[in-house]
Amino acid sequence: MSYIGDTIKGMSEVAKAMAITLKYLFVKPVTVQYPEEPIAVYPRFRARHELRRYENGMERCIGCMLCEAACPTNAIHVEAAENDPAHPISPGERYAKVYEVNLQRCIFCGDCELACPVEAIVLGHNFELAVYDRKGFLLSKEALLNPPTPNVIVRAE
Repeated sequence: MSYIGDTIKGMSEVAKAMAITLKYLFVKPVTVQYPEEPIAVYPRFRARHELRRYENGMERCIGCMLCEAACPTNAIHVEAAENDPAHPISPGERYAKVYEVNLQRCIFCGDCELACPVEAIVLGHNFELAVYDRKGFLLSKEALLNPPTPNVIVRAE
C-alpha cells in the first residue's frame, strides 16, 4: 500500500511542477535587450557621480570640501583655489581646482550628495562603469562635469 501511495504522491508533485511550467510557457519574458532598449530605474537609484553647473555655465562647486569630509571611504579628493574676480569659475570665493572621485573606493552611499550645500555633486543614473584599466576608475573634474547620457528610463516609485 505504501508503494502505491508514494507513486500517486510523486505523480501529483510532477503534475504541479508541469502546471507551473505550462503557466509560464506563454508569458512574455521579462528580459530587456539592453543596448537597444533602455533600462527602467527608480528615481532614487544612485550610480555614477556628476558635477552640476548653473544655467549660466558656472560650476556649482564652491570648493568647501564638505563632500570629501563626509565620504566614509575617502574616495573623493578636492583641492580648492581662490576665484579670479575678473573671470570667476564658480559664484563663491573659491572653486574646486581639482575634483577627483575614485570609483574603486566609492560605496555609492550618497553622503557626498547630502553634505554638499550647493547641490554640486549628485549621483546620477548612469550605471555603465566598466573600464579596461584601473585608471578609468579615477574620475577627473572634466569627466564629472561632462557625464555621458545614461540609457535609462526613470520609473515611478
